[in-house]
Amino acid sequence: MTIDDSNRRSGDWRDEYPFASHFLPCGEHRMHYLDEGTGVPILCVHGNPTWSFYWRRVVAEFRESARVVAVDHIGCGMSDKPSRYSYTLQQHTSNLADLVDRLDLDRITLVAHDWGGAIGLGVLARMPERFSRIVLLNTGAFPPPFCPWRIRVCRWPLVRSVGVIGFNAFARAALYMTTARAPLAKTARAGLIAPYDRPANRIAIRRFVEDIPLSTRHPTWPVLERLEADLKKLAFRPTALIWGMKDWCFTVECLDRLERIFPGAETTRIEDAGHYVMEDAAEDVMSAMRAFFDRHPVEAARGS
Repeated sequence: MTIDDSNRRSGDWRDEYPFASHFLPCGEHRMHYLDEGTGVPILCVHGNPTWSFYWRRVVAEFRESARVVAVDHIGCGMSDKPSRYSYTLQQHTSNLADLVDRLDLDRITLVAHDWGGAIGLGVLARMPERFSRIVLLNTGAFPPPFCPWRIRVCRWPLVRSVGVIGFNAFARAALYMTTARAPLAKTARAGLIAPYDRPANRIAIRRFVEDIPLSTRHPTWPVLERLEADLKKLAFRPTALIWGMKDWCFTVECLDRLERIFPGAETTRIEDAGHYVMEDAAEDVMSAMRAFFDRHPVEAARGS
């Protein structure tokens, strides 16, 4: 996908996203990603219904000292959006693992939010030798302990076809329900929703919602069970948990569970921030990340 640049104005969201686009063949489709800077890689993995735009401040901040790679999952951002595709946790994890392998990323710092946590940590579980540090923001990597009613209704047939696909209700609602400190800025709202401008571009949003396992009969439930078990064996890496405490979706219960999986994690609780913690409290998040990176430096591989 390309986003029309012909009517660009001063103050446009693209001014906050001045990065070069890269594309990786992904089966019959193309996965879009950013690849800025050099050095030890930071891999940024988004959730639903965001895209690599969510990580724009991380890219701008750390590209002077690291190689920052931020992906768009198939169906999201500027990646291809096929109407027929296996939009599942397993598929997204396989796609990201392929990107890590083909870009030959090593000593990776994983930075993940929302569904990006399960996807990114799934790759870590598959290839732990390639990862060095973990930073998680309002996410989960286990069968969900609950599903908020605001998301449950988006699974109802009429709502998901007319609301989520037809009127972009899920992505639009997220612009107003995911912050607590202050409303999203106009440019942030425009940027977050830009790739989902017509019904054909919203398939992945619906499929992410459908992939939330509400019972053990759902095929993604055992995938998340295995992931949680695998991570408990890999929990020795330096880990930071940065959490907007007013998140009604990934609540403190999810944070507590991640702290049990990663007992040595350093937790930063941002009391007045919501689910889009990177938007709601950007400088608090960036400050916590900088301090964590300083405490746990990663040296580049010899000869890199």
